[in-house]
Amino acid sequence: MKNPFVTSGYEGPEYFCDREEETAKLIRQLTNGNNVVLMSPRRMGKTGLLYHAFQQEEIRTEYHTFIIDIYSTKNMNDLVAEMGKVILNTLQSKSKKAFDKFVRIATSLRPGVSFDPLGNPTWNVEVGNIQNADNTLDQIFDYIKQSDQPCLIAIDEFQQIAHYPEKNVEAILRTYIQHCSNANFVFSGSERHLLAEMFSSPSRPFYASTSTLNLECINPLKYDEFARSHFEKAGKRLVEGVVEAICDRFEGITWYVQKVLNYLFADTASGETCGMDMIDVAVNEIVKDNGMIYADLLYQLTAKQKELLVSINKEGKVKAITGSKFIKKHHLTAASSVQTTVRSLMDKQLVTSHLGIYEVYDKFFGIWLSRL
Repeated sequence: MKNPFVTSGYEGPEYFCDREEETAKLIRQLTNGNNVVLMSPRRMGKTGLLYHAFQQEEIRTEYHTFIIDIYSTKNMNDLVAEMGKVILNTLQSKSKKAFDKFVRIATSLRPGVSFDPLGNPTWNVEVGNIQNADNTLDQIFDYIKQSDQPCLIAIDEFQQIAHYPEKNVEAILRTYIQHCSNANFVFSGSERHLLAEMFSSPSRPFYASTSTLNLECINPLKYDEFARSHFEKAGKRLVEGVVEAICDRFEGITWYVQKVLNYLFADTASGETCGMDMIDVAVNEIVKDNGMIYADLLYQLTAKQKELLVSINKEGKVKAITGSKFIKKHHLTAASSVQTTVRSLMDKQLVTSHLGIYEVYDKFFGIWLSRL
């Protein structure tokens, strides 16, 4: 039987827990002509929510939907290439008429579209093939304007554009989006301070142009109902309180809850019961399975980076990271050195910060570190 606790991608509504209110709100905003900023910490389930909302019948049948993940993009050319690839691949699987129309309009991308012996199109555009990002972006938005169905476009990890070397990306995108009446947009991201600056600062192009949806933790009672139902379908039993304990331990962050439940489901045979004592077994198994990766991550760090990472992990959460109390307690060097080092750890996605509070990003990595 398929493990119902999905840890990567979206497998359909049967394996998607709750988010009924958030799904309804997102759909209501988009279908009433609003663009939306979707914010939450990473691994809370933003991307899953987007796929789930776009799979609802009133969306699936009436709109073309595109989810464009720009987390790995480095500049405007990367962004345009990713947009073109996602639109092409989505239309290819949905509508030949729409696909042909896109290829006809996006002439600068046409050299990257080839066909296999059966006539199926394939995408092989490299970033270097895009000679003029502005021209290609213009063609992409021309298609969107002329699309036979209205479009809903989610740009995931949207804050990435703040790191591009080009300084006018926000203004360019805002201009295109403002004049695109045939589409609405979701700007999804996890670096909330960057998104907040983009959309709430009067000096920024996207100021006051969207509604906001903050994604919080799933209600533990809802999660418990969801999890126990899937255990029961498989002829297994999940003791009441297990899900709540996992949520407490991992602060309700969806991916961690799903990961532990995935292991618990696999470790519980049909006809058996999963109890509280199995949580530590599952967590230890996850940490052990990733031990080599964690060791390699630590090996790549400088002595100062290792020292600060371990110190942050010992504290759990650090507010005054350059304060004398924290520095003296962990025998660190000067505040300026700590500031530089924590910035490098954040760039490596090993440490995260929200509202001035620093912590180790990967909670399983934190458990591994605490055992050194």
